[in-house]
Amino acid sequence: MLFLLRASHLGPTAAVTFISFLLATSLWWEGPAFLIAFGVFLGQLLVGWSNDLNDYPDDVKHNRTSKPLVSGGVSSKQLLLAVKICAPFALIFNLFGPLGIKGGLTYLFGVGMGVAYNFYFKSTLLSPLPYALAFAALVSSIVISTDQTPPIWLITCGALLGVAAHFANVLKDIDQDLESKIKGLPQRLGKRASRIICASLLIGTTLILHSLVGNTPLLVIGLIAAAITSVAPNSVIFKSLIITVIIDLFLLLNAVDSELGSLII
Repeated sequence: MLFLLRASHLGPTAAVTFISFLLATSLWWEGPAFLIAFGVFLGQLLVGWSNDLNDYPDDVKHNRTSKPLVSGGVSSKQLLLAVKICAPFALIFNLFGPLGIKGGLTYLFGVGMGVAYNFYFKSTLLSPLPYALAFAALVSSIVISTDQTPPIWLITCGALLGVAAHFANVLKDIDQDLESKIKGLPQRLGKRASRIICASLLIGTTLILHSLVGNTPLLVIGLIAAAITSVAPNSVIFKSLIITVIIDLFLLLNAVDSELGSLII
């Protein structure tokens, strides 16, 4: 079980699940929020597992033994079986849970975008597109579940954070990706340009959210942390990215609570 969780890219999977829970608690009470978060978790498992299945030959080539498929902690057959078992549960929990049909379909569209990235978009100029659509779909699905229309600012911030995550995630493996002829947009632009784009997207997101719920101390910290991503070494860039995302998440939750209100069920 532990190896299966690790193969799902547990860090990002847990982070997206937790963010979903926090956003859901801003619009629902904790009971439905837990169910929404669990449905999101199942969807993220599918994205992570399909990524490792698709990347297995390249991971072996670069000896990425931290991945369970490469280290032998789990086999491709076991991982594929896990996907087949998880998929129907992900459909059921998201379509017939608190998200409802509309919200569930919106979130599952985002899951589909994540899988499409793994198998197609990863090596194309449109590599940021699935990230933008998936993150926008995630935040939108929770709002849609309350029979409200997702505001443009929320969709925009979700998309910007998604693309920033894409550029940041690629940076650590960009040289190996180029060696393997994986040429998404960040790989084609190079490390320096990718860092600047990542920082710019985070700064833009922070400014949008600050315009909705002004908080000058958080704005300053967020802008500094975002700017650091353009010059920091790889060992620091993810720390500054996390700081910025935490601040943006705090601002986003306040904005959702302020702009959309709270649905008490």
